[in-house]
Amino acid sequence: MLESVAANSPTMLRRRNADVVLRFAWTGRAFTASDLIAHTGLTRSTVIGVCDELVDRGWLHELDDARSVGEYSKGRPARRYSLRADAATVVGVDAGRHRVTASVADLRGAVVGTAERAIDDDASGEERRAMVTAVIDDAVTAAGVHGDGVRAICVGVPAPADAAGASPGADGFWSLSNPDFAGLLADDRRLVVVDNDANLAAIAESAEPAGHGVGIASFITLLSGERFGGGIVLDGHLLRGVRGGAGEMRMLDHVDGVGSADGAAALIREWSREAVAAGSVPKASVLRHAELPEFDARDVLDAAGTGDAGAIEITRRLADRFARICVVLGELLDVQRIIIAGAMAEPLESVLDAARDAIDGYDDPTSPELVGSRLGAGVVSLGAVHRAITAVRESALDLALASPAAATR
Repeated sequence: MLESVAANSPTMLRRRNADVVLRFAWTGRAFTASDLIAHTGLTRSTVIGVCDELVDRGWLHELDDARSVGEYSKGRPARRYSLRADAATVVGVDAGRHRVTASVADLRGAVVGTAERAIDDDASGEERRAMVTAVIDDAVTAAGVHGDGVRAICVGVPAPADAAGASPGADGFWSLSNPDFAGLLADDRRLVVVDNDANLAAIAESAEPAGHGVGIASFITLLSGERFGGGIVLDGHLLRGVRGGAGEMRMLDHVDGVGSADGAAALIREWSREAVAAGSVPKASVLRHAELPEFDARDVLDAAGTGDAGAIEITRRLADRFARICVVLGELLDVQRIIIAGAMAEPLESVLDAARDAIDGYDDPTSPELVGSRLGAGVVSLGAVHRAITAVRESALDLALASPAAATR
């Protein structure tokens, strides 16, 4: 197999063997040389040599032998290894419109530190850059991690992002949402990835044990706070597009009965103000607070459950809107499931119940299942963690690791 590479390419051969062993190690369980031989077809001497090299480089632990842990009773005890989860750390960032959140994690995805700060809606690009840097520093400090141990950072933005981490358009909301975070965070010691927030939410739904995308070949994760954005997975592949714009929902501007890509929070505020202006809201209704700075769209959803007529009407309109969007996307992409994700997912559950009933009323055989995410407000930063781990995994042999003593304090 790998050992059949030309004899005059020893460096390439060693690298390819190390790569295949390290990829096997990333599956998560402890393994022996015999496990590797069965999986790769490499000889025992090659396997032992590669594992020793990866131990020396800091990627693998050598564990107690198989006999000492009761897995082996005869002959020479088998050497056992596992990936060092603390070989490096990664940072996942959700650079949202109103809040920046960062999570620091090990190579198994276990989060060891978090930080977040609110940011003004009208903050400039420079202010957003400074905020992202500060929140990353806060999270790294909270995790007790030495900065040299961070080997990848992924930033999620509410905008398309191409392979280089750039968003299209020199001006406007997209450029403000992504003021060159890739350039800001670039460093020879680490990898930097900038990706669309809905794409990262879809990655989280596929990677996290509680995710609704686990084992699902085709699904869409919709973030619905201020704006709709979709992370589209078809036949097991995340769609990105030429400029990273796959999943942008501007096409909803042209859907009858929808008319915009505004998300649930924005619509609740808008419709509440319209109802108050029309004089159709009782004095006791929560909608009366729609002009106050502290007005929270989730309060309207709660009020609908207590019988507030104005709030009930808004949730009815939302349910109809969600149903139409799901039917249109189902017809277009034929996905199995649509997942509503983000901070609004849990408060919207009663709306999703009504939307499911409305979807059934369309009697459309391509209609997808509609579910609410279980991953909460941190879904984007979780997805960013997994994307950063993938970046490390793909480039592991090119990364220099900090010493174990320097990686943590």
